[in-house]
Amino acid sequence: MTDNRLAREKSPYLLQHAHNPVDWYPWGEEAFEKARAEDKPIFLSVGYSTCHWCHVMERESFENEEVAAILNRSFVSIKVDREERPDVDRIYMNFVQAISGSGGWPMSVWLTSGRKPFYGGTYFPPDDRYGRPGFAKVLQQLAIAWVTDRPKILSSSESILERIRAAAEASPNLTETPEEGVREKLYYHFRREFDSQRGGFGGAPKFPRPVALNFLLREFAWSANEEARDMALTTLREMAKGGMYDQVGGGFHRYSVDAKWFVPHFEKMLYDQAQLASSYLEAFQITREPGYADVARDIFKYVRRDLLHSDGGFFSAEDADSVIDPANPHEKGEGAFYVWRYDEIVDLLGSANAEWFVRRFGALADGNVFEDPHNEFRHSNILYLADSSQGPADITEFRKLLLDARSKRPRPHLDDKILTAWNGLMISAFAKGGQVLGDETLLDTARAAAQFVRKQMMTPEGGLMRRWRDGDAAVPGFLDDYAFFVQALLDLHETSFLAEDLDLAINLAREMMRLFEDPDRGGFFSTRTGDSSLVLRLKDDYDGAEPSGNSIAILNLLRLEQITRDETYGAVARRALKAFGRLLESQPAAAPQMAIALTASQKKAQQIVIAGDREAAQPLISAAHGVFSPFRVLLLNPVGMEFAPLNGKPAAYVCEDFTCQLPVDSPEALTALLT
Repeated sequence: MTDNRLAREKSPYLLQHAHNPVDWYPWGEEAFEKARAEDKPIFLSVGYSTCHWCHVMERESFENEEVAAILNRSFVSIKVDREERPDVDRIYMNFVQAISGSGGWPMSVWLTSGRKPFYGGTYFPPDDRYGRPGFAKVLQQLAIAWVTDRPKILSSSESILERIRAAAEASPNLTETPEEGVREKLYYHFRREFDSQRGGFGGAPKFPRPVALNFLLREFAWSANEEARDMALTTLREMAKGGMYDQVGGGFHRYSVDAKWFVPHFEKMLYDQAQLASSYLEAFQITREPGYADVARDIFKYVRRDLLHSDGGFFSAEDADSVIDPANPHEKGEGAFYVWRYDEIVDLLGSANAEWFVRRFGALADGNVFEDPHNEFRHSNILYLADSSQGPADITEFRKLLLDARSKRPRPHLDDKILTAWNGLMISAFAKGGQVLGDETLLDTARAAAQFVRKQMMTPEGGLMRRWRDGDAAVPGFLDDYAFFVQALLDLHETSFLAEDLDLAINLAREMMRLFEDPDRGGFFSTRTGDSSLVLRLKDDYDGAEPSGNSIAILNLLRLEQITRDETYGAVARRALKAFGRLLESQPAAAPQMAIALTASQKKAQQIVIAGDREAAQPLISAAHGVFSPFRVLLLNPVGMEFAPLNGKPAAYVCEDFTCQLPVDSPEALTALLT
């Protein structure tokens, strides 16, 4: 079979479709021109390479010669990797949600040649099933409607697009937003949704959503609200017991299909590892319970082992599906790489060790998955922490035996593209790991990844690119690329205090403001000006699986104001918060990370200033990092400020808005001041 145009692309997702009989185009002018010249509508399919239902729709429809014939005859088909082009994904997901009330991937949208959407949905089965119309039938009906009822299609498209545009351009709330009211409303939202028995919020399926944990832990820091702290700690503890946590190899799967964190959707995403590692580190700072630190260490081991490029950057994800039987490499199953038969465990560990191991991790002779509607886990076990009292305290060698055996199985597909935004999140996590755990290896990993972004993903003019793969950097960076990488540089600076990190963070923050800020209404657009292929320019304000670019951008600017004492940064941040004031007042649950930024903007900022030689001051620096104080900046010998050592020894000054207490020169005294 002849490859289609996607064979020339670098995106792993697009390359997965390069052998389809569908005449796919990548997003770009060649496809748009063909649609105009042939007067055809565009079929836009958006997904990502580790998306289970994307694989299903490919097997059922895009590899089907008859379906491909309809697409090739009546449409111009475009395939988009949502992780590479979140701008395209965001626009059309807004449309799909507006017409259907829900969204997801694969996303299927039909557009005019001018890229205006007129019909859409998510996964379409090949024929009528699951209460959904068959894909071939939908294609035939839309092809007919395009010819016979085009004025209605165009009118409807324009109307819906105008509604989306109006919502995006709604006048901001320019009054001062009451921070305490937002916090209270958000806290009670999570309190209502909290599953007190199993942790997490709501029922099945259950997602980790680290931004919610971020808010709750900071609510504890602000107000000593122990219930907020306990909701977060319970969630983290229960997640780490479940099958959603890889009990053998470390790291978290995407979400749990049940309410017990037991049966996961098995894909592993870099952004989950990054944010959850940070959450477990913060839980350790608060409690000093080693179990939280152990989970963070296991996440870091997993990422370094399986998601690290040899030159330092981090890969994006691993698939949920993998080969079930090496003799039949085309047959894949959800979680096949991760599940265990009972006899496998006995063979690997021996009957005596297996006896306590299966009790500890809940394995049963005939399998432990009883709710299995698709019969995917027959006679298989998903390991979870059923009884931690079983077996020795240290089971490292037994986990290693299983890990070594598992590594010989066919691995899940690795999405080996490197994204600036997700690398920013992971660099922050490794930097914090180096801070909190005192592990130089983690800091070295963070610094190598930051150096990778500097060398491979920055333009000669000093801007950022979105994606790197196989020697090719492509797609000009979006707001979240700038925001997340600036945050990473600031975290690195507060770890090793190198001027080059702070200087680059300042330069990229200024470039971010130039490219993305809305100077009239406040806030930041997700995309820069000048991309004529986009029918809308939106501001991302939803803190979902990842924090929004706006939330992190605002927090960075508030932090830079404290570090540099340049009030310009704070002014831009506060103007942005006013732009999102209506959202924060009416729907704070949609933006918990932005609610954090709102509080950071309205409370007195704390500075910890260390004066003295870097190496000699390390005990004081470690003490500062050991305490959970999320709204402080840590400075070492700041330029232009008069802070002196104490009796020839390094000293620490704890300040609010640079009004400082008397200096201390011992880690114990600093810890006492901070707690």
